[in-house]
Amino acid sequence: MKDAHSIGPGKIIRRKDDGSLEYLRDELTIEEPLEIRIGSKTLATTMRTPGHDEELAAGFLISEAIIRARDKIARISADGDNRLIVDLADGVKLKLNSTKRFGTISSSCGLCGKTSIDAIRQNFPAIESANVRIDIETLLSLPEKLRQAQSDFARTGGIHAAGIFDVNGELKIAREDIGRHNAVDKAIGRAFLDGRLPLNRHLLLVSGRASFEIVQKALAASIPIVAAVSAPSSLAVDFTRENNQTLIGFLRPPSFNIYSHIERVVLDRKST
Repeated sequence: MKDAHSIGPGKIIRRKDDGSLEYLRDELTIEEPLEIRIGSKTLATTMRTPGHDEELAAGFLISEAIIRARDKIARISADGDNRLIVDLADGVKLKLNSTKRFGTISSSCGLCGKTSIDAIRQNFPAIESANVRIDIETLLSLPEKLRQAQSDFARTGGIHAAGIFDVNGELKIAREDIGRHNAVDKAIGRAFLDGRLPLNRHLLLVSGRASFEIVQKALAASIPIVAAVSAPSSLAVDFTRENNQTLIGFLRPPSFNIYSHIERVVLDRKST
């Protein structure tokens, strides 16, 4: 999962407990802009950690409801280090709604580039699957599996991760990025490019908090269960309750909180 351009060198001065100073080399997560174009039209510029850029662009198009089918995209190609060109399949034309405007999207906020309230919420169908289940032992094993896949976090301490697991706890895709939303887009984008969508028997685990944009991106990929090692927002809870998603927060073994649709977590093996 590591990319050669995702980490850069840095130097720090550290103050020790005894008041003395020491000069050290440090490794820093790289943050650079990526311009995403559809043909000659600039769609958005997002601040991201370089690496898996094609996946990031694909996941962005899916989570913004711009593209919903794999056969709509002919190719995604790099134009220099920080620009991607998305070429649509023959005969495909997109009519971007006037509300779908994007500026520069910061690494800390995937919604910050939106210029209108209407552009924030996309219309995706609610989750239909009712028979997806995950047991507690499997659920509690996921944070460690994701941590082991976070090579860049171990080196920098400043990068987020998103992992897509099946309900048996097998890690299918793991991606890292300085932006939480970018890590999710990269993971979903990989699944989209591989023709795996909908992910209606999978779980998304994120290393930070579960915000509205995270659960909405999961819904774009039809993911029924979203888990986070930190807290959810009130809007994320309301959104998952409305769209039949299970939302789990504070997943820090041996404990966790379930905020919506508890029926997908097997709490008692005798009930299965």
